[in-house]
Amino acid sequence: MSQLAFRSFAATHPGARRALNEDSYVDRPALGLWAVADGAGGHEAGEVAASMIAETLGAIAPGLPAAALLEEAGSRIAAIHHALRAEAARRGPRAVIAATLVVMLASGDRFTCLWAGDARAYRLRAGSLAQLTSDHGPAQPPFAAPQVTRAVGADLDDFALESTGGALAAGDRFLLCSDGVSKCLEPSELAALLGAPQGVPPTELLLAAALAREASDNITAVVIDVLPPA
Repeated sequence: MSQLAFRSFAATHPGARRALNEDSYVDRPALGLWAVADGAGGHEAGEVAASMIAETLGAIAPGLPAAALLEEAGSRIAAIHHALRAEAARRGPRAVIAATLVVMLASGDRFTCLWAGDARAYRLRAGSLAQLTSDHGPAQPPFAAPQVTRAVGADLDDFALESTGGALAAGDRFLLCSDGVSKCLEPSELAALLGAPQGVPPTELLLAAALAREASDNITAVVIDVLPPA
């Protein structure tokens, strides 16, 4: 039986008020792996944490079956968590090097999302938008003292990624984004932008809309389309 196919788009921007972009993303449609990592605001070297996650997930070898890919991604993220905590401990008792994260893996007719923090995953199906992830911790205003309740590298001994999943259908469109996007745009706006006629990549529409709202945070979006079998 022919497999569903994927097409994806990815874009990132430091936002309207920040010079440094602490977000990173992974866009590997051939492997069925996508991710957005957001360096935890206000923490030391958040961009290091996010880029480490992206580089490590980006280095996963192709050709793994679905179960092995899920296990490999999870084990790599766990290893990064411990490495970041060790580096933070080396820097001093108040140092934190962390990133929130959302990952999507797809194979056959199924998908799995893994996440920690307030990076989000949405699915647009038949014009209806559903948020697939739930935020860990309260939303933070710009420049507020960080209150990380779950993140890769956070000071948590029992760290674990939350997960959800389900069936894929041709025509589905998924959005992975940092909270810089979701803080600027309401779900109805996300649905309208994701459902806009083709022509401009949807990620560019999302970033332009967030920048028009003078996004105070870094903004990153990865959009995944589920295509019918060839």
